[in-house]
Amino acid sequence: MTDAEAKPAAASHVDVTHLVMPSDANMLGTAFGGMVMQWTDLAASMAAMRHARLPVVTASIDQLSFLAPIRIGQMAILSAQVNAVFGTSMEVGVEVVSEDPRTGERRKCCDAFLTFVGLGPDGRPTRVAPLALATDAERRRDREARARRAARLSLRDALRAP
Repeated sequence: MTDAEAKPAAASHVDVTHLVMPSDANMLGTAFGGMVMQWTDLAASMAAMRHARLPVVTASIDQLSFLAPIRIGQMAILSAQVNAVFGTSMEVGVEVVSEDPRTGERRKCCDAFLTFVGLGPDGRPTRVAPLALATDAERRRDREARARRAARLSLRDALRAP
């Protein structure tokens, strides 16, 4: 792909809002961690598809640490955007915040970085468009994504060693 075919990082941005219902929650009245993970994967996949304009599959999810709960009746707001493209794969960052609909107070719940692979018509990995990085924040996210990718690949290689 040429730079002329690069797509703006901001064009992949997705915001998704969920109202936390009792069926989404545990016995403490807070959203199941697995439900938040599902919402995170879905928001990230939509950002990846928006960028690639191809089917995508989740290849990995980096550490997901919960900083604050999301309670029944609160909104879970997920913001996702492609951070970097590595040929056939791309990293998507997702931030999850809770919002109390009565007060408007927001708290960060968690964030995560997910890697997706674009799939061609044959179901095999295919190249996706590079990112056009327009802002200092986008260039920083790209740099940090490349460092995370190097760490992931190094760990993978170390785990495969005899």
